Amino acid sequence: MPIWFAYTLIVLLVITSVLLTLFILLHRGKGGGMSSMFGGGVSSSLAGSSVAEKNLDRYTVLVGIVWFACIIGLGLWLRLEVGTGV
Repeated sequence: MPIWFAYTLIVLLVITSVLLTLFILLHRGKGGGMSSMFGGGVSSSLAGSSVAEKNLDRYTVLVGIVWFACIIGLGLWLRLEVGTGV
């Protein structure tokens, strides 16, 4: 496989890593755990998730799938390149 394939996957991997981190940080805390130990459990919970929260969930899953596909693609590319001895 050509080297530009690997560079494309690496760039895509970096972009999706940053997006995945941002999307995860944008999620609302569900209460309990470490956040409630430091005063994060004081916020009141509204009835149900909003449309924005559901869309954020979908985008997070989609970016996670693309991120995972980039990892698998890079692993397969590396295996093929090492196998051919180039």
